[in-house]
Amino acid sequence: MSPFPWWDVTGDAPIWVAVTFWAIYALVTLMFVQAIAIGVSAARHALRHRRRRAATGAGTPNANPGPTADDFLWVFLVPALNEEVTIRDSVSRLEQVDVAHRVIVVIDDGSDDRTGDILAGMNVPGLRVLTRRAPNARRGKAAALNAAYFHVRDTVLAEPEFAAFDTAHVIVGVVDADGRLDPAAPRVLATRFADVTVGGAQVLVRIYNRKHPLACAQDLEFGIFGHVVQAGRSSWGSANMGGNGQFNRLAALEQVATGAGPWRDRLTEDQDLGVRLVQHGWRSIHENRVTVEQQGLSSLRRLYRQRTRWAQGAWQAIGLSASVRRMPHALYARLDALLYLLTPIVQLLVAADLVFDFGYTLIEHESPLAARLLIALVVFTPSIAAVLPAAIVAGARRRGVVGVLWGIVVGAVLYPIYTWLLVPTLFHALIRQLCGVTSWTKTAREAIA
Repeated sequence: MSPFPWWDVTGDAPIWVAVTFWAIYALVTLMFVQAIAIGVSAARHALRHRRRRAATGAGTPNANPGPTADDFLWVFLVPALNEEVTIRDSVSRLEQVDVAHRVIVVIDDGSDDRTGDILAGMNVPGLRVLTRRAPNARRGKAAALNAAYFHVRDTVLAEPEFAAFDTAHVIVGVVDADGRLDPAAPRVLATRFADVTVGGAQVLVRIYNRKHPLACAQDLEFGIFGHVVQAGRSSWGSANMGGNGQFNRLAALEQVATGAGPWRDRLTEDQDLGVRLVQHGWRSIHENRVTVEQQGLSSLRRLYRQRTRWAQGAWQAIGLSASVRRMPHALYARLDALLYLLTPIVQLLVAADLVFDFGYTLIEHESPLAARLLIALVVFTPSIAAVLPAAIVAGARRRGVVGVLWGIVVGAVLYPIYTWLLVPTLFHALIRQLCGVTSWTKTAREAIA
């Protein structure tokens, strides 16, 4: 029988050990509560949209149909740096997008492969190639997008064909050079931009080479993020923008733009832009009815490098937390936004404390069983929060009993392993940020099957 009461989880450890343990446990509990709140919001969001579609399908009249896709000018920005492998496929698919008014701006950002030649040989209506050369080229994705932004604002909208469109009716989408946008995207997104308070919309990201196990894990990851996290925040009007498949109202971009343009020089310029849109009073939403597919990474080393860059971008975004109070959204949305921006700090504290407490409490002390259970809970809570969403999303993509069993295996075993494999990127990213290292080598594309 333990000499300590059941609640004394740290036994006779020094008081500072107990205090740090409970502080970290409180942070993990807060993260878990946040995940539950987002999940509940996502469920309500899905139910609300299902009821709305059912009512429309039953013939319920709509007294105010609002604008359609043809009432907007759709501008697709495609940053391209040495994209000879995928650029033809991406632009050809944008040509198939179902919309009356369309401009495709490919930013050839100093490519030295066949990207420029391939684009020159394509006869696609509305295609414009914005060629950047040294010393202006290869200064990051944000700089390339900003160059396209000024081109659209100052040149495209000055042309007689598009002069009638005001900035509230110009939708600027970002599609990566490996992106495959759903042709129905503008038609669906127009129903969301009919709300004049919506400044940004993100579509669901899928991985098209998902037969590879690692790429399949990324596809599941994006599915969980879209169907749960993004759907929950979408109902609050605070969904995040991604690097591929983000659509922004030009009027919103103008409001957040600095002298250099709307996108700032960040490793995750998409995250930075999305947060600033919300902080400036715009609503941002996520749309799961349409997708943009992209190429997944089949190499763990390249995935690690990519996620280190994303993690470093998250460290850079912490400074935006001071402006959360300006958000005109509900209190729970502001709290979620604050926790989201502070996530790298919370994760770092939890990981560091786990290493110490696990060794100190379980090795150096005769701790009670409760301590072991609580430490195990702290270790696995981040994974537990993703188990049910992973099981649901994975299971829904297969039918019958096979889908149920597959969902259980993926949610309880495979996906938690995948998430923990990426934990070291947080520390690597912090070291890079502290050392002032922000340069990155572009990840090479894989041949299209």
